[in-house]
Amino acid sequence: MLPLISIIIPCRNEEKFIGKCLNSILDQAYPKEKLEILLVDGMSTDKTREIINQYNKNSPFIQLIDNPYKVTPKAMNIGIKESRGDIIIFLNSHGVLDKEFLRWNVNYLEKIKGVDAVGGKLQAISESKELIPWAITFITDSIFGAGGIRYRQREKEGFVKDTLPYCAYRREVFQKIGLIDEELLRGQDAEFNLRLIKKGGKIYFTPKIKSYLYTRDTLIKLWRQQFQYGYFKVKIAQKLGIGLVFRQHIPALFVLSLILSGILGIFFQPFCYLLFTTFFSYLLLNIIFSSIISFEKGFKYLPASILAFFVLHFSYGLGFLEGIFDFLILKKKIKEDIGITR
Repeated sequence: MLPLISIIIPCRNEEKFIGKCLNSILDQAYPKEKLEILLVDGMSTDKTREIINQYNKNSPFIQLIDNPYKVTPKAMNIGIKESRGDIIIFLNSHGVLDKEFLRWNVNYLEKIKGVDAVGGKLQAISESKELIPWAITFITDSIFGAGGIRYRQREKEGFVKDTLPYCAYRREVFQKIGLIDEELLRGQDAEFNLRLIKKGGKIYFTPKIKSYLYTRDTLIKLWRQQFQYGYFKVKIAQKLGIGLVFRQHIPALFVLSLILSGILGIFFQPFCYLLFTTFFSYLLLNIIFSSIISFEKGFKYLPASILAFFVLHFSYGLGFLEGIFDFLILKKKIKEDIGITR
């Protein structure tokens, strides 16, 4: 007998994407009577709720649930508590699923011994025809932009030591390790997966499980998103007491080196040389990877890709540095409160 699957979708003001997301679920090669779709809405002020209610008329297993807190981790936990499924999947409202997504998730949860969750590949997509949105999509999938994130390029099946997108979890996982960390406005799914692995859980990857994500369509939105990712990456490491892999430090080290060499260069000329060497080394790498994208996608994307890489790396690096700064200040405050400041 096939298991009941609960798909939890946090959303707020997503009238542009929510229909595409729901259609990709309705198109699944999986029995509809074995599905429940919980859209946990942060009190949208656009047509999101109206669209969801229209879908509900034809598909009663699509349910609208209020999220008065208006933040993603709260929505995820509300969804968990309201769900009935044997398998739970969190899906971004900008996400679109491959038609075999659910079938392969169930297949691998059943056949891989001792597995707690399974996941697969994620590819960035855009609905725009303009240069900047497509350049953002291309750099997101690039190794220079993604930093070697395995679920974007990986083809070999196996257990992972990192996170995966849109994992399918056995329900008992939440009973064993708890719910989503509500303090993390970004990266809460990554923290949950890392917490699961740290406590002995197993997550399995297969490229047969495929999904797609509509990326941010402006550089301002990309900046805001990546700054938050960098900031909360530090919070995740702090909470779990784990070190980050080297690739996650690189943007912050790059930005920090520019800031320090720029300041010290005012007083000591050798640091000016370091500033220019660091910046132009980065610029060269940026042009190389942007050119690779342009050779494949079209030379019209070269300037836009260079600019988008700049925004991605600088915003993530600055967010990471602010996260470290806040952590050090908070740590100092805690020490003062318990009287062990030196």
